[in-house]
Amino acid sequence: MSNRRDFPDRPLVGVGGVVISNGRVLLVRRGAPPLEGQWSIPGGLLEVGETLTAGVRRELLEETAVEVRALELLEVFERIDLDASGQARHHFVVLDYLCDVLGGQARAGSDVTDVAWATPEELEKYSVSEAAKRVIRRAFEAARERDRSSCGSSPGHIAS
Repeated sequence: MSNRRDFPDRPLVGVGGVVISNGRVLLVRRGAPPLEGQWSIPGGLLEVGETLTAGVRRELLEETAVEVRALELLEVFERIDLDASGQARHHFVVLDYLCDVLGGQARAGSDVTDVAWATPEELEKYSVSEAAKRVIRRAFEAARERDRSSCGSSPGHIAS
């Protein structure tokens, strides 16, 4: 099997991590094709023998220096780019996960030229793709739901 990104022999598996912290999402500006120069969700290709969640942790650490824990699968989608003759130049199957921050300070690492924390209202400023915006909106909803669930399960203050 070929590991080529351009004109691969079969689809390649990618993972992404949507990190929500303090009402903002972590974005990266891609430093290499495909999507070079564009802002997107951090992530990359899964390595042979690597679990999906381990791939998310590795990719986010490599690209952003942020240590994360993958919480839940948000979406699975395909990215297929055809050349002029109709041949698949790129074919990725991408699994995006909602992630919790465990540590680190966001900074550009491998394959990215910049990082940013953006509110949902600021996504237009970064020209994030419609697919990425859809996943990010879903992540904000999932994060709000997790916050509501955790508030109800805490013991709270007990008066003496």
